[in-house]
Amino acid sequence: MNITPVSGTHAAERAVRALGLDETATDLFSTEAICASLRRAASFLCPATPRRLVEAVLEAISPLDEACLVTRGQVAEQLDLLVSIGDLVELPRQEDRGSRQLYLAPPSYVAKAPGQYLLLGVRPNASPLVDESVDTEVLYEGHTRSVELDPEVGPIRLRAAGLREIRREHWLNHPSADRAAAVVVAMRQRLDQAAESGHVSGLTIIDPGASVHYYRGRWRPPSDGDSGDFVARRPQAYGADLWCLVRIERGVPRALVDLPVETSDATAYDEAWRFQAAIDAVIGNPQVMHVRSAAGAPGSRLLDLFGPVPGWAQRYLELVGTPVSRARGALTSYRVPISVIGEMSAFVTDMLWMHVREEGGVA
Repeated sequence: MNITPVSGTHAAERAVRALGLDETATDLFSTEAICASLRRAASFLCPATPRRLVEAVLEAISPLDEACLVTRGQVAEQLDLLVSIGDLVELPRQEDRGSRQLYLAPPSYVAKAPGQYLLLGVRPNASPLVDESVDTEVLYEGHTRSVELDPEVGPIRLRAAGLREIRREHWLNHPSADRAAAVVVAMRQRLDQAAESGHVSGLTIIDPGASVHYYRGRWRPPSDGDSGDFVARRPQAYGADLWCLVRIERGVPRALVDLPVETSDATAYDEAWRFQAAIDAVIGNPQVMHVRSAAGAPGSRLLDLFGPVPGWAQRYLELVGTPVSRARGALTSYRVPISVIGEMSAFVTDMLWMHVREEGGVA
């Protein structure tokens, strides 16, 4: 048997091709390839913890990442997006309600517009989500996959390929609109009823006073000057850090409530991010959506978000927009039609109390 050496560049191109992507248009360290790698790992490993999937992807691509283009945090962020849009499902483990595991979501689709369909779910053992019978190319854009088909036959072809339809109204299901102050009061009432927490090792909190334009920079350990209620994370022996609410007095945790608190099958970070958006709004430091022009795309605008949003808001973005390469400093960016800017602005203002800033003014 002859062994032929392969360069790192050639190996990365082969890996991209194996993921079903065009190696001439993307590379192994792009958002599209990282998400495809996560889906592939999930197809073999799930049910699995988020940490196991992140480590599997890093183990596969790190030997080829000579320039250190991909970090653990970036892979984890993309995994969160795949859970938010419905490629994977996060549920509590039966034997340990505090620990979460990821499962494969069933093959599905949502109609974005007549003839445009967002693809969701993962098949086991790296099997393609749609086969040749669909007779169209899958478009990979950011963390999403979609197809364009004749609207007269599109649903028929997708159902024949084994995908079930998710109705638009079900896809866009979200909590009722409420005032930010009411959400913060509900959070404080939960902590009022919590037992004494005792010492919490490794606790980190989101600093409400830190810039809302740099999400990662908002995380830090508690300091002696901290007093109040915070969104936090705490480590556990196995699996990803747990999301929680914590009451701190002069740097010392006094009460703690693990998330989710609304329903056991809710996603913990969805609740955490909405609580944090409410806190930011109440103290006068609201999160921001930036609207700017889209060069080369007449009739469109670009939206930049600087912090993560709950899954129901993420799904709304996927339906009305298309993920694009994020702007410098942004966490995610989308291209959306001008016609939905007003609707989108009202949604994030009403549901997440955001400040919408338009290039050249305020939307």
